[in-house]
Amino acid sequence: MARRDVIADRLAQGQSVVAAALADEFSVSEDAIRRDLRALAAEGRCRRVYGGALPITSGWLPMAARIGEGRERKQALARAAAATIKPGELIFLDSGSTNLALTEYLPEDTELTVATNSIDIASAVLQRQDLRLIMIGGAVNTMVGGCVDADAVLAITRMNIDRLFLGACAVAANGISAFDLSDACFKRTLLSVSRESLVLVTTDKLDQRAPHRIAAIRDISCFVIERDAPAAQLAPLAKAGASILKADPPV
Repeated sequence: MARRDVIADRLAQGQSVVAAALADEFSVSEDAIRRDLRALAAEGRCRRVYGGALPITSGWLPMAARIGEGRERKQALARAAAATIKPGELIFLDSGSTNLALTEYLPEDTELTVATNSIDIASAVLQRQDLRLIMIGGAVNTMVGGCVDADAVLAITRMNIDRLFLGACAVAANGISAFDLSDACFKRTLLSVSRESLVLVTTDKLDQRAPHRIAAIRDISCFVIERDAPAAQLAPLAKAGASILKADPPV
C-alpha cells in the first residue's frame, strides 16, 4: 500500500497523525509527509494542524464536498422551511449545503430580499430575476464556504433581518454549535440582529457536539427536522424548549 494511502487509512479510522513520526516510520523527509497531508486535506480527508493532521468529521468537510450529500433529504427540509417565508421579508441564508437547497424553493414574486455570506448561495439567487440579493463580503473561509471574518460581522451588525436560516454543525439539548470559531462568532451576531430564526437539521447532526457554542435551543425560533428523525433524539430538544417543524418525506 502506498504511503499516502496508509496515512489516509489511519485518519479514516479516527487516528491523528504526527509528521515527524511518519517521517521516521517511512524513512522520508518531513517535507514529503507534509506534502502528503496537504494533498489529503485538499481532498477533505483530514484537517491540518501544527505538526500533523487530525481525522475529519462530516461537519468539517469543505462546503464543496457537502453540497451533493443527502440532496433529497435537504430538499425536503428546504420545502418545509420555505413555506414559513412571508412577502417582503429580508431573509438571510447562512452558508451551508442545506440552506443552498432552500434557494430552489424561495417563493416567487413576493418582493423578497435575500442576504447571504455564501458564494454558492449568492450564485443560485442570481438566477432569479425576482429576488434582490445582498452579498456579505470579506475573506472566504473555504471550510465554511463563505465569509465569516470581522468585515462580514461588521456588515451584518448594520442589518435588521426578518427571517434567518442559520447553519449549524451540531444540535443537542444543550444548544447548537459549530466547528469553526469564526463561524460561531458570525452566527451569534446573525442571531442578535434577526427577528425570527430557523435551523434546518439533517438527522446526522442531532445529538452531536462541536467545539464552539452558538446558542441555546430556546434562542432558536424553529427547528426544521426530517420526518423520520428518531423520537429519542427529538425528545431532549422539545424538553429544552425547541419549536419543531417536521418536513414531509423526501420525494
